[in-house]
Amino acid sequence: MNASPVPPERRFALPVAMRWLLGCDALMLTAWRAGQVALPWWVLQAGGARHLALYAVSAGAMSLLAMPLLAPLGDRFGKRRLVALGLWAMALQAGGLAALCLTGRYSLAGVLLLTAWGMGAFAVITPAALSVTPELLPPAQLTRGLGLQKSAQAVGRVLGPVLAGSVLGVAGVGMALALYLGLMLVAAAMAQQLLRHGGLPPPTAGEAPRAWWQALRSGWQVKWAMPLERYWTLATFVVSLFVQLGMGLLLPLKVQSLGLGGGWLGACEAALAVGALAAALGGSGALVRRWGRPATSYGALAGQVLALAALAVLRQGPWLLPVLALLGASVTAVQLVGQTQRLLAVPPHYRARLTAVNLTVMQAAAALGPALAGWGLQHAGVDALYAGAALGTLLGLGAYLCIPGYRAFLSLPAEAAQGVYQRRHPGLFR
Repeated sequence: MNASPVPPERRFALPVAMRWLLGCDALMLTAWRAGQVALPWWVLQAGGARHLALYAVSAGAMSLLAMPLLAPLGDRFGKRRLVALGLWAMALQAGGLAALCLTGRYSLAGVLLLTAWGMGAFAVITPAALSVTPELLPPAQLTRGLGLQKSAQAVGRVLGPVLAGSVLGVAGVGMALALYLGLMLVAAAMAQQLLRHGGLPPPTAGEAPRAWWQALRSGWQVKWAMPLERYWTLATFVVSLFVQLGMGLLLPLKVQSLGLGGGWLGACEAALAVGALAAALGGSGALVRRWGRPATSYGALAGQVLALAALAVLRQGPWLLPVLALLGASVTAVQLVGQTQRLLAVPPHYRARLTAVNLTVMQAAAALGPALAGWGLQHAGVDALYAGAALGTLLGLGAYLCIPGYRAFLSLPAEAAQGVYQRRHPGLFR
Protein backbone atom coordinates (compact mmCIF):
# COMPACT_ATOMS: atom_id res chain seq x y z
CA MET A 1 0.00 0.00 0.00
CA ASN A 2 1.50 3.31 -1.07
CA ALA A 3 1.97 5.98 1.52
CA SER A 4 -0.03 9.12 0.99
CA PRO A 5 2.00 12.03 -0.41
CA VAL A 6 3.43 14.45 2.11
CA PRO A 7 1.92 17.94 1.83
CA PRO A 8 4.38 20.52 0.45
CA GLU A 9 4.36 22.54 3.66
CA ARG A 10 5.55 19.48 5.60
CA ARG A 11 8.32 18.74 3.11
CA PHE A 12 9.73 22.23 3.61
CA ALA A 13 13.45 22.07 4.35
CA LEU A 14 15.60 25.17 4.59
CA PRO A 15 18.68 25.35 2.37
CA VAL A 16 21.90 25.73 4.34
CA ALA A 17 22.46 29.28 3.07
CA MET A 18 19.00 30.31 4.30
CA ARG A 19 19.79 28.95 7.76
CA TRP A 20 22.91 31.08 7.92
CA LEU A 21 20.88 34.10 6.78
CA LEU A 22 18.36 33.56 9.57
CA GLY A 23 21.18 33.30 12.09
CA CYS A 24 22.76 36.50 10.77
CA ASP A 25 19.46 38.34 10.96
CA ALA A 26 18.75 37.24 14.52
CA LEU A 27 22.24 38.02 15.83
CA MET A 28 22.60 41.27 13.91
CA LEU A 29 19.34 42.65 15.29
CA THR A 30 20.15 41.37 18.78
CA ALA A 31 23.46 43.22 18.58
CA TRP A 32 21.95 46.32 16.96
CA ARG A 33 19.16 46.63 19.53
CA ALA A 34 21.66 46.06 22.35
CA GLY A 35 23.79 48.87 20.95
CA GLN A 36 20.75 51.11 20.63
CA VAL A 37 20.13 50.68 24.35
CA ALA A 38 23.75 51.04 25.52
CA LEU A 39 24.93 53.90 23.29
CA PRO A 40 22.22 56.49 24.11
CA TRP A 41 22.63 55.65 27.80
CA TRP A 42 26.37 56.33 27.58
CA VAL A 43 25.80 59.62 25.71
CA LEU A 44 23.26 60.72 28.31
CA GLN A 45 25.56 59.84 31.22
CA ALA A 46 28.69 61.38 29.74
CA GLY A 47 27.31 64.34 27.78
CA GLY A 48 23.86 65.12 29.15
CA ALA A 49 20.51 65.75 27.51
CA ARG A 50 21.85 68.18 24.90
CA HIS A 51 24.36 65.64 23.57
CA LEU A 52 21.65 62.98 23.56
CA ALA A 53 19.40 65.22 21.44
CA LEU A 54 22.24 65.89 18.99
CA TYR A 55 22.97 62.17 18.79
CA ALA A 56 19.30 61.31 18.09
CA VAL A 57 18.89 63.96 15.39
CA SER A 58 22.18 63.00 13.70
CA ALA A 59 21.37 59.28 13.76
CA GLY A 60 17.92 59.87 12.27
CA ALA A 61 19.23 62.15 9.53
CA MET A 62 22.03 59.75 8.60
CA SER A 63 19.65 56.81 8.46
CA LEU A 64 17.24 58.68 6.20
CA LEU A 65 20.03 59.72 3.82
CA ALA A 66 22.00 56.49 3.79
CA MET A 67 19.22 54.12 2.78
CA PRO A 68 18.50 55.52 -0.71
CA LEU A 69 22.16 56.43 -1.34
CA LEU A 70 23.70 53.07 -0.47
CA ALA A 71 20.96 50.57 -1.32
CA PRO A 72 21.87 50.28 -5.05
CA LEU A 73 25.07 48.50 -3.97
CA GLY A 74 22.99 45.38 -3.39
CA ASP A 75 22.00 45.18 -7.05
CA ARG A 76 25.53 45.86 -8.31
CA PHE A 77 27.90 43.83 -6.16
CA GLY A 78 25.87 40.91 -4.78
CA LYS A 79 23.55 40.93 -1.79
CA ARG A 80 25.23 38.17 0.23
CA ARG A 81 28.64 39.74 -0.11
CA LEU A 82 27.27 43.09 1.06
CA VAL A 83 25.59 41.49 4.09
CA ALA A 84 28.97 40.09 5.13
CA LEU A 85 30.92 43.29 4.45
CA GLY A 86 28.29 45.40 6.17
CA LEU A 87 28.39 43.26 9.30
CA TRP A 88 32.18 43.54 9.49
CA ALA A 89 31.80 47.32 9.10
CA MET A 90 29.30 47.37 11.96
CA ALA A 91 31.66 45.29 14.07
CA LEU A 92 34.34 47.93 13.43
CA GLN A 93 31.94 50.63 14.61
CA ALA A 94 31.07 48.61 17.72
CA GLY A 95 34.76 48.13 18.46
CA GLY A 96 35.42 51.84 18.21
CA LEU A 97 32.57 52.69 20.57
CA ALA A 98 33.60 50.04 23.08
CA ALA A 99 37.21 51.23 22.99
CA LEU A 100 36.22 54.86 23.60
CA CYS A 101 33.95 53.93 26.48
CA LEU A 102 36.21 51.41 28.20
CA THR A 103 39.16 53.84 28.09
CA GLY A 104 37.07 56.74 29.39
CA ARG A 105 37.57 58.88 26.28
CA TYR A 106 34.08 60.15 25.61
CA SER A 107 33.88 62.44 22.58
CA LEU A 108 30.63 63.59 20.99
CA ALA A 109 32.37 64.08 17.65
CA GLY A 110 33.76 60.55 17.84
CA VAL A 111 30.38 59.12 18.78
CA LEU A 112 28.66 60.94 15.90
CA LEU A 113 31.31 59.83 13.41
CA LEU A 114 31.06 56.20 14.47
CA THR A 115 27.26 56.44 14.50
CA ALA A 116 27.27 57.71 10.93
CA TRP A 117 29.55 54.81 9.96
CA GLY A 118 27.22 52.31 11.62
CA MET A 119 24.09 53.80 10.06
CA GLY A 120 25.72 53.58 6.65
CA ALA A 121 26.60 49.93 7.18
CA PHE A 122 23.11 49.18 8.44
CA ALA A 123 21.64 50.88 5.36
CA VAL A 124 23.72 48.59 3.13
CA ILE A 125 22.77 45.42 5.03
CA THR A 126 19.04 45.91 5.51
CA PRO A 127 17.75 46.04 1.89
CA ALA A 128 20.27 43.39 0.83
CA ALA A 129 19.21 40.98 3.59
CA LEU A 130 15.51 41.57 2.94
CA SER A 131 15.79 41.10 -0.82
CA VAL A 132 18.24 38.16 -0.91
CA THR A 133 15.69 35.62 0.34
CA PRO A 134 14.19 34.93 -3.13
CA GLU A 135 17.68 33.92 -4.28
CA LEU A 136 17.79 31.22 -1.60
CA LEU A 137 14.28 29.74 -1.83
CA PRO A 138 11.97 28.64 -4.65
CA PRO A 139 8.80 30.75 -5.11
CA ALA A 140 6.52 28.16 -3.48
CA GLN A 141 8.56 28.34 -0.25
CA LEU A 142 9.08 32.09 -0.19
CA THR A 143 6.10 32.94 2.03
CA ARG A 144 7.20 30.57 4.76
CA GLY A 145 10.84 31.57 4.37
CA LEU A 146 9.99 35.24 4.80
CA GLY A 147 7.90 34.33 7.84
CA LEU A 148 10.92 32.59 9.36
CA GLN A 149 13.06 35.62 8.55
CA LYS A 150 10.56 37.91 10.29
CA SER A 151 10.59 35.52 13.25
CA ALA A 152 14.39 35.62 13.47
CA GLN A 153 14.27 39.41 13.35
CA ALA A 154 11.58 39.56 16.03
CA VAL A 155 13.66 37.34 18.31
CA GLY A 156 16.60 39.72 17.86
CA ARG A 157 14.45 42.74 18.65
CA VAL A 158 13.32 41.11 21.90
CA LEU A 159 16.70 39.72 23.01
CA GLY A 160 18.82 42.80 22.29
CA PRO A 161 17.27 45.19 24.83
CA VAL A 162 16.94 42.42 27.44
CA LEU A 163 20.62 41.48 27.21
CA ALA A 164 21.83 45.09 27.10
CA GLY A 165 19.66 46.08 30.04
CA SER A 166 20.92 43.15 32.10
CA VAL A 167 24.57 43.93 31.37
CA LEU A 168 24.04 47.64 32.04
CA GLY A 169 22.62 46.87 35.46
CA VAL A 170 25.38 44.43 36.42
CA ALA A 171 28.58 45.55 34.68
CA GLY A 172 28.01 49.05 33.29
CA VAL A 173 27.81 50.69 29.91
CA GLY A 174 31.34 49.75 28.82
CA MET A 175 30.58 46.05 29.05
CA ALA A 176 27.22 46.59 27.35
CA LEU A 177 29.06 48.10 24.38
CA ALA A 178 31.53 45.21 24.52
CA LEU A 179 28.51 42.88 24.29
CA TYR A 180 27.44 44.80 21.19
CA LEU A 181 30.87 44.20 19.69
CA GLY A 182 30.92 40.49 20.56
CA LEU A 183 27.49 39.81 19.09
CA MET A 184 28.32 41.71 15.92
CA LEU A 185 31.55 39.75 15.43
CA VAL A 186 29.65 36.46 15.70
CA ALA A 187 27.05 37.73 13.21
CA ALA A 188 29.80 38.73 10.77
CA ALA A 189 31.40 35.30 11.08
CA MET A 190 28.03 33.69 10.31
CA ALA A 191 27.72 35.89 7.23
CA GLN A 192 30.96 34.39 5.92
CA GLN A 193 29.24 31.00 6.05
CA LEU A 194 26.36 32.48 4.05
CA LEU A 195 28.89 33.24 1.31
CA ARG A 196 30.39 29.76 1.37
CA HIS A 197 27.10 27.85 1.11
CA GLY A 198 25.30 28.46 -2.12
CA GLY A 199 27.74 30.91 -3.69
CA LEU A 200 26.85 34.13 -5.43
CA PRO A 201 24.55 34.09 -8.47
CA PRO A 202 26.51 35.13 -11.55
CA PRO A 203 25.38 38.44 -13.06
CA THR A 204 23.25 38.18 -16.17
CA ALA A 205 23.13 40.54 -19.10
CA GLY A 206 20.30 42.41 -17.45
CA GLU A 207 22.29 42.89 -14.26
CA ALA A 208 25.31 44.71 -15.64
CA PRO A 209 26.53 47.45 -13.30
CA ARG A 210 25.10 50.85 -14.08
CA ALA A 211 26.25 54.35 -13.40
CA TRP A 212 25.78 55.17 -9.74
CA TRP A 213 23.26 57.97 -10.19
CA GLN A 214 21.27 55.97 -12.73
CA ALA A 215 21.04 53.02 -10.35
CA LEU A 216 19.97 55.29 -7.51
CA ARG A 217 17.38 57.16 -9.56
CA SER A 218 15.99 54.13 -11.36
CA GLY A 219 14.51 52.61 -8.20
CA TRP A 220 12.39 55.71 -7.60
CA GLN A 221 11.48 56.04 -11.28
CA VAL A 222 10.33 52.43 -11.55
CA LYS A 223 8.34 52.70 -8.34
CA TRP A 224 6.55 55.83 -9.53
CA ALA A 225 5.94 54.59 -13.10
CA MET A 226 3.82 51.61 -12.00
CA PRO A 227 0.36 52.75 -10.79
CA LEU A 228 0.02 49.81 -8.40
CA GLU A 229 3.37 50.54 -6.71
CA ARG A 230 2.90 54.30 -6.77
CA TYR A 231 -0.40 54.29 -4.90
CA TRP A 232 0.65 51.39 -2.68
CA THR A 233 3.70 53.38 -1.58
CA LEU A 234 1.63 56.49 -0.86
CA ALA A 235 -0.90 54.49 1.17
CA THR A 236 1.93 52.81 3.06
CA PHE A 237 3.40 56.19 3.93
CA VAL A 238 0.09 57.37 5.41
CA VAL A 239 -0.37 54.22 7.50
CA SER A 240 3.28 54.12 8.60
CA LEU A 241 3.19 57.78 9.65
CA PHE A 242 0.50 57.14 12.24
CA VAL A 243 1.24 53.55 13.25
CA GLN A 244 4.95 54.14 13.89
CA LEU A 245 4.01 57.20 15.92
CA GLY A 246 1.70 55.04 18.04
CA MET A 247 4.37 52.39 18.56
CA GLY A 248 7.16 54.91 19.13
CA LEU A 249 7.02 58.34 20.69
CA LEU A 250 3.46 58.13 22.03
CA LEU A 251 3.96 54.81 23.82
CA PRO A 252 6.20 56.01 26.70
CA LEU A 253 3.94 59.06 27.05
CA LYS A 254 0.93 56.76 27.40
CA VAL A 255 2.69 54.66 30.01
CA GLN A 256 3.65 57.79 31.92
CA SER A 257 0.11 59.20 31.70
CA LEU A 258 -1.20 56.08 33.44
CA GLY A 259 1.26 56.54 36.30
CA LEU A 260 3.21 53.39 35.40
CA GLY A 261 6.96 52.84 35.76
CA GLY A 262 9.72 51.98 33.33
CA GLY A 263 9.12 48.27 33.78
CA TRP A 264 5.74 48.70 32.13
CA LEU A 265 7.35 50.37 29.14
CA GLY A 266 9.61 47.33 28.75
CA ALA A 267 6.58 45.03 28.99
CA CYS A 268 4.81 47.08 26.32
CA GLU A 269 7.78 46.82 23.96
CA ALA A 270 7.88 43.08 24.60
CA ALA A 271 4.15 42.80 23.83
CA LEU A 272 4.69 44.47 20.45
CA ALA A 273 7.51 42.04 19.68
CA VAL A 274 5.49 39.00 20.81
CA GLY A 275 2.61 40.02 18.54
CA ALA A 276 4.99 40.44 15.62
CA LEU A 277 6.57 37.08 16.38
CA ALA A 278 3.19 35.34 16.50
CA ALA A 279 2.26 36.74 13.09
CA ALA A 280 5.63 35.81 11.60
CA LEU A 281 5.65 32.28 13.04
CA GLY A 282 2.45 31.30 11.30
CA GLY A 283 -0.38 33.53 12.38
CA SER A 284 -0.46 35.54 9.16
CA GLY A 285 0.04 32.39 7.09
CA ALA A 286 -2.96 30.73 8.75
CA LEU A 287 -5.12 33.76 7.99
CA VAL A 288 -3.96 33.78 4.36
CA ARG A 289 -4.87 30.10 3.99
CA ARG A 290 -8.27 30.72 5.57
CA TRP A 291 -9.27 34.07 4.07
CA GLY A 292 -6.78 34.82 1.28
CA ARG A 293 -4.15 37.55 0.99
CA PRO A 294 -6.41 40.55 0.25
CA ALA A 295 -8.78 39.89 3.18
CA THR A 296 -5.82 39.27 5.49
CA SER A 297 -4.23 42.57 4.46
CA TYR A 298 -7.42 44.58 4.92
CA GLY A 299 -8.21 42.81 8.19
CA ALA A 300 -4.73 43.49 9.57
CA LEU A 301 -5.05 47.17 8.63
CA ALA A 302 -8.37 47.27 10.47
CA GLY A 303 -6.61 45.65 13.44
CA GLN A 304 -4.15 48.54 13.52
CA VAL A 305 -7.01 51.06 13.57
CA LEU A 306 -8.74 49.21 16.42
CA ALA A 307 -5.54 48.93 18.45
CA LEU A 308 -4.71 52.63 18.14
CA ALA A 309 -8.30 53.58 19.02
CA ALA A 310 -8.15 51.32 22.08
CA LEU A 311 -4.91 52.96 23.21
CA ALA A 312 -6.72 56.30 23.10
CA VAL A 313 -9.31 55.19 25.68
CA LEU A 314 -7.49 52.65 27.87
CA ARG A 315 -7.09 53.64 31.50
CA GLN A 316 -5.66 50.42 32.99
CA GLY A 317 -2.11 49.20 32.44
CA PRO A 318 -2.76 45.45 31.97
CA TRP A 319 -4.98 46.11 28.96
CA LEU A 320 -2.07 47.75 27.16
CA LEU A 321 -0.34 44.42 26.64
CA PRO A 322 -2.95 42.53 24.55
CA VAL A 323 -3.74 45.68 22.56
CA LEU A 324 -0.07 46.21 21.71
CA ALA A 325 0.30 42.53 20.84
CA LEU A 326 -2.58 42.99 18.37
CA LEU A 327 -0.86 46.08 16.96
CA GLY A 328 2.47 44.27 16.51
CA ALA A 329 0.78 41.26 14.88
CA SER A 330 -1.29 43.45 12.54
CA VAL A 331 1.70 45.47 11.35
CA THR A 332 3.73 42.32 10.66
CA ALA A 333 0.86 40.61 8.85
CA VAL A 334 0.44 43.52 6.43
CA GLN A 335 4.18 43.60 5.77
CA LEU A 336 4.45 39.85 5.18
CA VAL A 337 1.45 39.63 2.84
CA GLY A 338 2.71 42.45 0.65
CA GLN A 339 6.43 41.73 0.86
CA THR A 340 6.12 38.19 -0.49
CA GLN A 341 4.25 39.22 -3.62
CA ARG A 342 6.42 42.26 -4.24
CA LEU A 343 9.69 40.34 -4.04
CA LEU A 344 8.38 37.77 -6.50
CA ALA A 345 7.04 40.42 -8.87
CA VAL A 346 10.26 42.49 -9.07
CA PRO A 347 13.17 41.30 -11.26
CA PRO A 348 16.11 40.10 -9.13
CA HIS A 349 18.42 42.93 -10.25
CA TYR A 350 15.95 45.55 -8.96
CA ARG A 351 14.95 43.98 -5.65
CA ALA A 352 17.47 45.71 -3.38
CA ARG A 353 16.83 49.20 -4.72
CA LEU A 354 13.01 48.86 -4.61
CA THR A 355 13.22 47.38 -1.11
CA ALA A 356 15.31 50.42 -0.20
CA VAL A 357 12.60 52.74 -1.54
CA ASN A 358 10.04 51.00 0.68
CA LEU A 359 12.31 51.27 3.71
CA THR A 360 13.07 54.92 2.97
CA VAL A 361 9.37 55.72 2.83
CA MET A 362 8.87 54.09 6.23
CA GLN A 363 11.87 55.93 7.67
CA ALA A 364 10.57 59.23 6.32
CA ALA A 365 7.26 58.51 8.04
CA ALA A 366 9.09 57.64 11.26
CA ALA A 367 11.04 60.92 11.07
CA LEU A 368 7.99 63.08 10.34
CA GLY A 369 5.79 61.45 13.01
CA PRO A 370 7.66 62.81 16.06
CA ALA A 371 7.62 66.32 14.56
CA LEU A 372 3.84 66.11 14.17
CA ALA A 373 3.53 64.75 17.71
CA GLY A 374 5.65 67.57 19.11
CA TRP A 375 3.32 70.08 17.51
CA GLY A 376 0.23 68.16 18.58
CA LEU A 377 1.28 67.88 22.22
CA GLN A 378 1.20 71.67 22.43
CA HIS A 379 -2.53 71.56 21.73
CA ALA A 380 -3.80 68.18 22.97
CA GLY A 381 -3.00 65.26 25.26
CA VAL A 382 -1.60 61.84 24.42
CA ASP A 383 -5.03 60.21 24.27
CA ALA A 384 -6.21 62.74 21.69
CA LEU A 385 -3.09 62.07 19.63
CA TYR A 386 -3.77 58.33 19.74
CA ALA A 387 -7.32 59.04 18.54
CA GLY A 388 -5.85 61.12 15.72
CA ALA A 389 -3.45 58.30 14.86
CA ALA A 390 -6.38 55.86 14.68
CA LEU A 391 -8.25 58.24 12.37
CA GLY A 392 -5.18 58.70 10.17
CA THR A 393 -4.70 54.94 9.91
CA LEU A 394 -8.38 54.58 9.00
CA LEU A 395 -7.79 57.01 6.14
CA GLY A 396 -4.82 54.85 5.13
CA LEU A 397 -7.06 51.78 5.09
CA GLY A 398 -9.41 53.66 2.77
CA ALA A 399 -6.43 54.45 0.55
CA TYR A 400 -5.50 50.76 0.41
CA LEU A 401 -9.05 49.92 -0.68
CA CYS A 402 -8.64 52.34 -3.60
CA ILE A 403 -5.26 51.09 -4.87
CA PRO A 404 -5.80 50.02 -8.50
CA GLY A 405 -5.16 46.31 -8.97
CA TYR A 406 -4.16 45.69 -5.33
CA ARG A 407 -6.67 42.91 -4.64
CA ALA A 408 -6.01 41.16 -7.94
CA PHE A 409 -2.24 41.36 -7.44
CA LEU A 410 -2.37 39.88 -3.94
CA SER A 411 -4.63 37.09 -5.21
CA LEU A 412 -2.03 35.87 -7.71
CA PRO A 413 -0.48 32.47 -6.91
CA ALA A 414 3.29 32.44 -6.40
CA GLU A 415 4.01 31.10 -9.88
CA ALA A 416 1.98 33.85 -11.56
CA ALA A 417 3.44 36.59 -9.34
CA GLN A 418 7.01 35.62 -10.29
CA GLY A 419 8.33 38.43 -12.53
CA VAL A 420 4.87 39.89 -13.16
CA TYR A 421 6.09 43.49 -12.95
CA GLN A 422 8.54 42.95 -15.77
CA ARG A 423 5.89 41.24 -17.90
CA ARG A 424 3.46 44.11 -17.35
CA HIS A 425 6.06 46.88 -17.75
CA PRO A 426 8.86 45.41 -19.90
CA GLY A 427 10.36 48.80 -20.75
CA LEU A 428 10.97 49.81 -17.13
CA PHE A 429 13.49 47.15 -16.08
CA ARG A 430 16.60 47.47 -18.24
